[in-house]
Amino acid sequence: MISKNTICLWYDNDALDAAAFYAQTFPDSAVGAVHRAPGDYPAGQEGSVLTVEFTVMGIPCLGLNGGPGVKHTDAFSFQVSTEDQEETDRLWNAIVGNGGEENACGWCRDRWGVSWQITPRVLMEAFTGTDRAAAKRAFNAMMEMKKIDVAAIEAARRG
Repeated sequence: MISKNTICLWYDNDALDAAAFYAQTFPDSAVGAVHRAPGDYPAGQEGSVLTVEFTVMGIPCLGLNGGPGVKHTDAFSFQVSTEDQEETDRLWNAIVGNGGEENACGWCRDRWGVSWQITPRVLMEAFTGTDRAAAKRAFNAMMEMKKIDVAAIEAARRG
């Protein structure tokens, strides 16, 4: 059953592949029901996968195989808070290494065009702490990065 508040993500006929990748990559993620089209539609035929219910880290999602007409943008992203460099590396490398692409400041895109922010907790702690000079140093360090380097952020905080 679809949750009352569900994120709907548009795919070009590969929503099931995306959902399976998310389920194997992120904790508390799973593929749920797969719904097939009851008739032909512009992006597919009767019987083809129309929607896929899935969760990403506990967030209910619906993948819609709507065809090539709509592209993902950075206006929507999943922000994943990581505990350490190992988790940051694992998730970043899974996304980028599976046909995705790096972006700046801890952002990357998966091969379907969905944006992800892989954000170590230490980075957010630096930004939200009371030491504004340390926050600025951490921010400036982040601005030079693609994947976030936890040791470099910690060094910047210390000055």
